[in-house]
Parts: sequence; structure tokens; C-alpha cells
Amino acid sequence: MKPLDSVSSSSRREFVRTLSLGLGATLVGSSALGGPLSWLEEISYGPASLEALQTGRQLGVALVGLGKYSTGQLAPALQQTKLCKLAGIVTGTPAKAAQWKKQYSLPDKNVYDYKTFDRIVDNPDIDIVYVVLPVALHAEYVERAAKAGKHVICEKPMAPTAEDCRRMISAMQKAGKKFSIGYRLHFEPHHQEMMRLGQKQVLGPIKGLVADNGFRFNNDTPWRVDKELSGGGPLMDMGIYCLQGVIYTKGEIPVSVTAKLAPNPDPKGLFKEVEAGVNWQMQFADGSVADCRTSYAENMNSRLRAETAKGFLELQPAFGYGGIEGRTSQGPMNIQNVPQQARQMDDFADCILNNKPTRVPGEMGLRDIQLLQAIYRAAETGQKVSTKDVQQVLDKTNSR
Repeated sequence: MKPLDSVSSSSRREFVRTLSLGLGATLVGSSALGGPLSWLEEISYGPASLEALQTGRQLGVALVGLGKYSTGQLAPALQQTKLCKLAGIVTGTPAKAAQWKKQYSLPDKNVYDYKTFDRIVDNPDIDIVYVVLPVALHAEYVERAAKAGKHVICEKPMAPTAEDCRRMISAMQKAGKKFSIGYRLHFEPHHQEMMRLGQKQVLGPIKGLVADNGFRFNNDTPWRVDKELSGGGPLMDMGIYCLQGVIYTKGEIPVSVTAKLAPNPDPKGLFKEVEAGVNWQMQFADGSVADCRTSYAENMNSRLRAETAKGFLELQPAFGYGGIEGRTSQGPMNIQNVPQQARQMDDFADCILNNKPTRVPGEMGLRDIQLLQAIYRAAETGQKVSTKDVQQVLDKTNSR
């Protein structure tokens, strides 16, 4: 195979395009606004990633916690990634360890439990640790992974408190390793198109937004309603998608929030420790507002919509792992769904290989926890809460 620097630029572009299609980046048709969706057609890999793609080099990922998300989404996605691969696991359940070793052909030396986790420092097969544990355990394992000298992805929400988030960021900075939060939708093309249309005001300034995300919780994952482990109820788990979607569509951080707890149908049972639902509003500097809802007691639409001076932008369903659909007042977005987690993890590997920042850093995770805490305070007090002290970090479209 020819060295990368000897390949013509046109051949290089075709090489990346072919690989991008393999990653699920295929789009169809054209947008009703702005012609072909060329800005989404290719994943912009750095030179070190292109070299890795040519040589077949992949960074090793260890999943910490083998619950539903690791089992149903992350492990399958790591069979589709190009720049990284499943190389190790951390679990406290021997039966799971045996099953995963067999299913994914993992060597014994790459299988850890929570007591032996720190030995990962001596394992060159593991480049990235992906923390997929209950929220209250995130900080501990991010800090331990940092001490082991590994790059880290931490699932959302980042931690129960802003103080935890700051400690995690500090540990990763001290280690000199990359740190990313598992915000998969920043790499999903429907949401990227919402960023473009909203932030660039293609249909004029945004006048208002609506976001809903929730489901009827059946206690299949009890830690989600254990406040000590989860840090909160549906606002932490499902509401964070609404928060994120509004901010990156608007391209601004709200200046204040108001909120009200939804009626609790089971205050002595499922929801004795956490809220059953929250309705909240985010106010922006230009006077526009975002009305949001989340719930564990109601199946919601999974919707992200922006009303603009000249029409609307909308995703519905908006936040799931697949089946996202987008439309505007000018017509459908005509974008295919992609393997979201594969794109997310390959992007992080690209950041590591080329020493460039991730678009979803720990500081963004901190920002969101600060905003969620402000919403809880607004719901508890019935007062408008200022967000002037919130971390100022945004994902600006086309910033990469």
C-alpha cells in the first residue's frame, strides 16, 4: 500500500469518502434548504487517522460496566468502528465475563473486575476506557482510569454534582489524556443539520423551541430511581437530551430557567426518591424561550422543534438510537440514520490519534450538570434561577 503522503488529494478524498460510507455516513437526496448535504457527507479525519485506516490500526476500548447500554449498543457499535475496537471489559459478574469473553474473543488478560481494574495501567491493549456505570460511580472510575494513563469516555450525565465534574476534569488534565462525554447525538446527521439550520439562522432567528423526552419507567434498571446512584430522576436521564438539543440548535446557553415538578403518581413507590417528571423553561438573552418536558411516568413524543422567523425545524422521533426523522417548513431533511455510537467512538479515536480536542469535552458535561442543578433549584423554590455562572462551552456547527 502506498504511503499516505504519496497519494493524490483527490484519491485521498475518495478514500475517506469510501471509509465514511462504511461508517454509516451515507446520506440521501438533498436538503430543502441549501441544496446537497455536502457538509455532512464525509467524516473529516486527520492524517494520523488516515494512516491508521490504511494500516488497519485500531485503538483498544475497554467497557466499564456491562449493563443494557454496553450490551445492546456499545459492544455492537464497536463491531462497526474503523478506528477503535472492543479490547477489554470490566464487570463484577463472572457469568457476564465468561459470556463476553466467548462472544467477543477477549483474552483473559483483558478482563477485569472492579477490584482488579487498576491493573489496566499495565495493559497496552487498552487505549480508551469507556465508563458505563450508574452516575454516582462515574467520578471514581474516571479518576482511576486517569491514574492508569488511559483516555476516557464517560457516559452522560457526567456526575451527580458539578463538584464531581470538576474533579474528573482535573484528574484527566493532570494525566494529560483526552476526555469525552458520551453525547452521541453530536455525531448524528439529523442533529448536525438542526445545529446548522438553527445556528446559521437559515430560516431566520429562532423565536421559540420545544423539546419532550420521556417514557413509562418499569423498574427494569432500579438504580435509575435510586437517588444516591442516579443523582436524580428523568431530568438527569432523559431531560438532558432536551437540554442539549435546545442549546445546540439555538447555539446559545440560556440566561435563566424556571421549572415545576410534574404530578407524582407513585410517591411512596417508584418515585419516592426521585421526581416522576419535570416541566421547565429556558430563557435566552434575546427573549426567546424553550419549553421542555421529561418524565418516567409518561411515554412522550421524543421531539425537538424550533419555531423561526420564516418557518420551523423539527426532529420527531428525535432522541432514540435509530429511526430519527427530520423536517422543516420547507420539506423533509432526507437524511439516513447512522450507527450513532460507532461515529461517536471513531470521532474520539480520531481526536486521540491527531491530538485535537473533542467536540463533547468534560467541560460540556459540567455545563449540563450546572444547568440541571439550576432546573432542580427552580422546581424546588418556584423561582427563576440565573445561569450566569454556568460553564460557557458550545458545539458550534462546522467548528471542526
